[in-house]
Amino acid sequence: MSLHTDIPRRGEVERLLARRGEGLVSIYLPTSPITTEAAGARIAFKNLARQAAEGLREAGVATAAREAVEEELDDLHEDEAFWAVQSHSLAVFVAADGLRAFRLPNQLTEAVQVADRFYLKPLLRALTFPQTAFVLALAEGSVRLLEVTPDLPTFAVAVPDLPASAADAAGKASITDRSPARRLQGTEGRKTLVRSYARAVDRALRPALAAQDVPLILAAAQPIDAIFRSVNTYPHLAAETIEGSPEGVSDAELGAAARPVLDRIYAAELRDLGALFEERAAAGRAAVEINDLGRAATYGAVETLFVDIDADLPGSVDEETGAVTLDGDGRPGDYGVLDEIARRTLLTDGRVLAVRAADVPTGASGAAILRYPI
Repeated sequence: MSLHTDIPRRGEVERLLARRGEGLVSIYLPTSPITTEAAGARIAFKNLARQAAEGLREAGVATAAREAVEEELDDLHEDEAFWAVQSHSLAVFVAADGLRAFRLPNQLTEAVQVADRFYLKPLLRALTFPQTAFVLALAEGSVRLLEVTPDLPTFAVAVPDLPASAADAAGKASITDRSPARRLQGTEGRKTLVRSYARAVDRALRPALAAQDVPLILAAAQPIDAIFRSVNTYPHLAAETIEGSPEGVSDAELGAAARPVLDRIYAAELRDLGALFEERAAAGRAAVEINDLGRAATYGAVETLFVDIDADLPGSVDEETGAVTLDGDGRPGDYGVLDEIARRTLLTDGRVLAVRAADVPTGASGAAILRYPI
């Protein structure tokens, strides 16, 4: 098995969101990290590329532009090294002037769109739940910071000024050193030294984590777990701990233990946002109807948008008013209405959650928590 992912950064997504032009092609297909299954994914991609080419012809795209897009798709299809290393889904965005592909850890549904903008709603799933975290493996005798990502093995992060142990932080030969320094003796003295150690760890982590907003998962036994939590200043410390001493536990094992914790963090976040939606709905600060969503996104009123990652609503959204026109037949040139609403939400600093249908409040294809009533 050979797995590789390319999680897009927000800036990359915003550039794709802002792109407009004739004959922009978006393709999604399920893939597999099992190398021997690459041939099937390549065949599926070739079939979807043919559908895209037909869509370009139906949309009346100029011959030169159409042929340039087809050449980009052919080149990707023939790239054996690319197909040998995949993740669970592939997203491809093509214009006459180039191609961008993302290998994604999420299971996405097969889709092709040809329009004047890219189809990005499924891609947003990777941003909604990025599967990234830090793990702080903390014990009296050692400490290390690990980074967990969807595409790389768990690895240690170098942190300047991180004490090697509680004894190192205290300037002692060991934590049980009974020297009279600072006149600390017995159990209470030990706790005071460990608390000082925890503060030193927290101070060292501050610059390392200053620009981060991902969960920090603590791997520790008691009492150092509780002691560190009492002095921690990182705002995204997870409530759940990987229990037990991390000493003797490999980086890979701690990374594997962190992933289900991340899943539970995301599930709890969705529950909390669902409850906030109900609260805001009672105050007139929520929207579900598609026209309300279009207007709210256009006016910058959406704080958080839930969209069903698998919902397909072809049509258009008025540039000025946000009025939505749906087209059940999906004519050439139509684009995903929910995709456009998501685009407008992101470009006005709203948050978009691309989720499964069961996680959208009220069971609609989209729902929004609003900054103010519309």
